[in-house]
Amino acid sequence: MTLDQLKTGSSGIIISVGGSGALRRRLLDMGLTPNTKVYIRKVAPLGDPIELHLRSYELTIRREDAANIEIDEVVDG
Repeated sequence: MTLDQLKTGSSGIIISVGGSGALRRRLLDMGLTPNTKVYIRKVAPLGDPIELHLRSYELTIRREDAANIEIDEVVDG
């Protein structure tokens, strides 16, 4: 599953960050690294961008970029 497929209010653990070159480096520099827990806070009305909560801060990324991040969904219960 990729980050863009996660529903609002759900959490996941990053498995790997895809992409190449500058895109991959930018995602990693923003804190989207393997074994990081991310929570989907909000999605814009038209579906893009996505607001995430990770590492005690909020981050907004494009859905296209989120599709490069592979995750395992965490079931809270």
